[in-house]
Amino acid sequence: MNFLKKIFDFYINSSIHVAVAVYALLRITEFYYPYPYKIEFVGFIFFATITGYNFVKYAGLQQWHFKTLTSQTRLISIFSWISFIFTLYFARQLDYKTLSYAAIPTVLTLMYAVPFLSGFERNLRSVAHLKILVVAVCWVMATMVLNFIDIGYTFSINEIGIAAQRFLLVIVWMLPFEIRDLQYDKISLQTVPQKIGVPNTKRLGLALLMIALVLEFLCSPGVMHRNVFMIVFFITLVFLMRAKVNQSRYYSSFWVESIPIIWWVLLFGYHNILG
Repeated sequence: MNFLKKIFDFYINSSIHVAVAVYALLRITEFYYPYPYKIEFVGFIFFATITGYNFVKYAGLQQWHFKTLTSQTRLISIFSWISFIFTLYFARQLDYKTLSYAAIPTVLTLMYAVPFLSGFERNLRSVAHLKILVVAVCWVMATMVLNFIDIGYTFSINEIGIAAQRFLLVIVWMLPFEIRDLQYDKISLQTVPQKIGVPNTKRLGLALLMIALVLEFLCSPGVMHRNVFMIVFFITLVFLMRAKVNQSRYYSSFWVESIPIIWWVLLFGYHNILG
């Protein structure tokens, strides 16, 4: 049992779970806008997500000697370098135009983790209000915008609406994390719960969810998508309203992060069984 827990913790801590969530959003985009499945693009996004998230989480630890790290952190470090190699491998198979736009989330990730402000003492993560917006932009770029650029898909008002919806959803999915971290974040970060409190954070999340729901009914291509989104809407709402500062270890890092995966599974099941 302890062995299985170690595997599960590695799955969470090495950012594989968040990469699966990003992959799920990529596949959800396919249900909304059918396009050719390109393994080289999916592979690039999947391994770049692992590399980027682990760089942000563990880059500060790497300044210490490798042998001083815990066994799991050393394993995650090795795994991250392997993921980086796979990222480069798949990147070589992508068009230059796609890679040039991929530079946007790449630079944002670097600026999020590497100090470059105020005499190289602060990064984007330490700038008030920016943390949640930077993450949302990177997710929208990775799961929709870059894909459209890669296949030469032209954005219309509908696509812009769905991209805006995804931006709002990622922000809402991050709010339970922000509530959890309220006890750890420095007051200078001015996170949403720090600024307006936990109850108002949940109200804000509900308002953003309602906007996302309106965008779904305005921009989604069919009834199937709207029906499934209604389920996702209520699942997200439940997790948001039940979020608290002293939440269980896996509440946000596994269950909230699983919402895009649940969304994809529901769409897949609806399409193949009821569609």
